[in-house]
Amino acid sequence: MKIKLQQGRDKLRLASRTVHGFWLSIMRLLREQFNKNIYTRILFTNVTAFVVGLIALMMFSSFIVKQVTYDQVEQELLRKAKRVNFALSQQTEQFWGNPPAEQTSEQVQGGQDLLKFLADIFDARITIFDREGNIIDSSAQQEIVPGSKIEEKYIEIFSKGETAITRTLEKETGQLIFGAVVPMGNNKDVIENGILLEAKPSSLDLALNKMRSDQVVGGMIILVIIIIISVYLAMYISRPISRLAATVAEISRGSYVLSTEDLLLDEIKDLAGQLDKLAVKLQKMQAESRRMEEGRVRLFAEISHELRTPLTAVQGFVEAIRDGMVQDEAMLEKYLDTIYTQTVHITRLVDDILALSRLESGAIAVEKLPVDLNALAQGVAMSMEAMANIKNTSILLEKKAENAIVLGDVDRMEQIIRNLLKNAVSATDNGIIRVGVEAGHGKVILTIEDDGIGIAPNDLPHIWDRFYRAKKQHGRHRQEEGSGLGLVIVKKLVQLQGGKIEVTSQLGKGTIFSLNFPSFNQK
Repeated sequence: MKIKLQQGRDKLRLASRTVHGFWLSIMRLLREQFNKNIYTRILFTNVTAFVVGLIALMMFSSFIVKQVTYDQVEQELLRKAKRVNFALSQQTEQFWGNPPAEQTSEQVQGGQDLLKFLADIFDARITIFDREGNIIDSSAQQEIVPGSKIEEKYIEIFSKGETAITRTLEKETGQLIFGAVVPMGNNKDVIENGILLEAKPSSLDLALNKMRSDQVVGGMIILVIIIIISVYLAMYISRPISRLAATVAEISRGSYVLSTEDLLLDEIKDLAGQLDKLAVKLQKMQAESRRMEEGRVRLFAEISHELRTPLTAVQGFVEAIRDGMVQDEAMLEKYLDTIYTQTVHITRLVDDILALSRLESGAIAVEKLPVDLNALAQGVAMSMEAMANIKNTSILLEKKAENAIVLGDVDRMEQIIRNLLKNAVSATDNGIIRVGVEAGHGKVILTIEDDGIGIAPNDLPHIWDRFYRAKKQHGRHRQEEGSGLGLVIVKKLVQLQGGKIEVTSQLGKGTIFSLNFPSFNQK
């Protein structure tokens, strides 16, 4: 016996686990389908909402209809009970309280026929009982057993002298039975007996079942309509989204044409507008990236070209010295000087490349403090007089303003002035370099003017390009050429400090560099 019980429990647990696993699988499948795409999400949501709403509506409407119908049945049954009481009270020859032994057979039969007649008319079972609950007579005489009594609740209602309606479930069928208890007779008489009317509203259940079936049929029709509308709505929403997805795919492949003419929804249009802006931004970024890549490639090519010449010269001279081809001391010294000059040039070129790289990447920050351009220009000019005297050139400082204060980094300002003066000295033999500082209209202007070889008109627009040097410079000016980055660095340093730089030049007559900075004392 115990073994069989254990086997039964095991089978029950196995069945429970199987059902639980099946339920989890169904729920997982539903979640996957719900989250699959917009079609299933809209469809599932609308169908679920409708089914839940329909069930709630059916339950609520059934409850309301039941309550209303039950109230009507109770009121109608109460009216019937009063009419039965009136009809029985009119039968003066009938004494309902007397036992059958004291009544003639005609009276007994007449009372029985009257009760059956009234029961048929009012479609209810009529029972007459006394104060102790003993059944005196009933329209269903064959169901009366001697000594039968009505239920206690009816006796309690009658003993209180009340008129009331009750609801009872029949034990055999479970059907609802309505009962109405009224005192028999009128208020002037002593109430000895009571009347009980019992009715089974069979038509009520049929009406409720028909109403439910009608609701189900109507709900199924509406559900089909909702499914059709949901599918249409999902397609209406997802179609432009699919087109936008295809457009995004085109954007990722490099196509930036986005059409929003056939998009009907405002939200989709807004999304398309944002994608259009993104496409334009990506196009600009791609163009900028392409430009930067081209500039990077060009920079590497220029650096390689600029380094190749001095490195080739150094390599050639070093190989000649190593192979013992230079025996003359004077020639050896000349070779070594050339090697030193080229290595200095390479060092300067590398330093300028690093400085330009830091400027272009924003790695160099300037600390803007008040700087007196008069004092700064005078100090730089005095420090470079020795270099200028070697070329029989003088540097003159023309102070045209007593107050020439600007906001800037003093070290970077000095670097700007020194590079420009160095270029002027390199381009001038037996001449004069003028450094002027003037102020007015909220600005301070620094000019560096030389009467050197000048710059050709064809070369002038390109002096701000990297590694660009004037082609027509010959002689010793070519020997002292720089890296080709000096003016590029100068321009970026000027812009970094909120200034502007301009240049004018005539070939054979000289060059003027003009630097414009906002005045610190600007009102």
